[in-house]
Amino acid sequence: MMDRGLEPEFSQSAVDQTSGLSHAAADPSLPDLRDLLWVSIDNDDSRDLDQISFAEALPDGRVRLKVGVADVDALVRRGSPIDDHARINTTSVYTAARIFPMLPERLSTDLTSLGDGADRIAIVVDMEVRGDSVVSSDVYRATVRNRAQLAYDGVAAWLDGVAAAPPRLAAVAGADEQLRLQDDVAQKLRRRRFEKGALTLETIEARAVFDGSVLADLVPTGRNRAKDLIEDLMIAANGATARYLERAGVPSLRRVLRSPERWAKIVALAESLGEKLPPAASNEALEEFLMKRREADPARFADLSLSVVKLLGRGEYALELPGKPVPGHFGLALRDYTHSTAPNRRFPDLVTHRLLKAAMAGTGSPYSVDELGRLAAHCTEQEDAAAKVERRVRKSAAALLLSHRVGQYFDAIVTGASPKGTYVRIDHPAAEGRVVQGARGLDVGDRVRVVLVGTDFERGYVDFARA
Repeated sequence: MMDRGLEPEFSQSAVDQTSGLSHAAADPSLPDLRDLLWVSIDNDDSRDLDQISFAEALPDGRVRLKVGVADVDALVRRGSPIDDHARINTTSVYTAARIFPMLPERLSTDLTSLGDGADRIAIVVDMEVRGDSVVSSDVYRATVRNRAQLAYDGVAAWLDGVAAAPPRLAAVAGADEQLRLQDDVAQKLRRRRFEKGALTLETIEARAVFDGSVLADLVPTGRNRAKDLIEDLMIAANGATARYLERAGVPSLRRVLRSPERWAKIVALAESLGEKLPPAASNEALEEFLMKRREADPARFADLSLSVVKLLGRGEYALELPGKPVPGHFGLALRDYTHSTAPNRRFPDLVTHRLLKAAMAGTGSPYSVDELGRLAAHCTEQEDAAAKVERRVRKSAAALLLSHRVGQYFDAIVTGASPKGTYVRIDHPAAEGRVVQGARGLDVGDRVRVVLVGTDFERGYVDFARA
């Protein structure tokens, strides 16, 4: 982390500031929405809860959808020692060995977390949905209370009809009905987004499993219906937030994914699989290709997705000036998109909340245009640095886990093939390594039998030979 300009520990002044915080922020003058059946859905072990959601049916088939986001700025003031640390790192760093939170845990997992049963101030994105579209929206502050803290796997199994409602959900009368309404709205918004050209991409991530303090396994994690539900609601909320700031005439940070410069390589990838894409970048054509491939070869779709993700390039933060063109987000097929729903974990979201408050109050932006431009570049750089740290530690974890299995054989799939090297992924444990012998002729998507020939924990190397 230090090599990449990230600070692993908080300064003493930030620690002192945290020690001086004794209670969550409160404001009796704000609207009181604590009686609504708010729920949160996150990982089983998450305590830094950034958002809660609620839905209610309106006449004529309309739905009122509310997303409440933790008002971190109520306690973390701009220019304070805690804010200075957050501004340097710009993100929490999630490694297999340890989580390095952007904010002290006293805040992110308690005082600014929307935990179960806690009264908190939130930024509420209030949307009216008609059919599959958000037709109007507003943003305001309110006092909220999370009525049920839920986990992805339990909610997904319940929504899919393969398990009973999670106990915490069943304990809150009416919460199950309104959560099903949230799911219905989310699926409609999702279908609409994909009709407009949003991309279906399914990549595999590995989660570290520990036996006490000993690394026991790396297991793949995939998507499920509850994860999709939250993703769809947050995309809607982020779009509404971007439009609110634009209407208010306030400069903002947009999250963008530009039209891919390496589209020709995506075209070539499609041709290698017998498909044809147009010479100019097209969301709709790429999505149609992806859907065909997922149906034709579901086992290799995650690896195809990874190849496409790499060719699309990384998302970035960009300064948006009212009335000026914005690049939009190619992968989501959206013009209006920002990051505003995870202020405990991402600094751009905290900046966006400060801009929202200025817009609500009708005051000038707390950041100058030049400062926002510099923040956009810095947040993009630090996000990339954090991703490289996470990837490096994940590789070291794999090397450590496999160090006693040199000489064993594995079934693998080729995930990368270029002059820089050929890489394969094995499933148990979920790990990637380089083919150092016998790589000639291998291409992305090929199934191959490999033997582990060496590991290097310090450098994160896992080396295979073709069997």
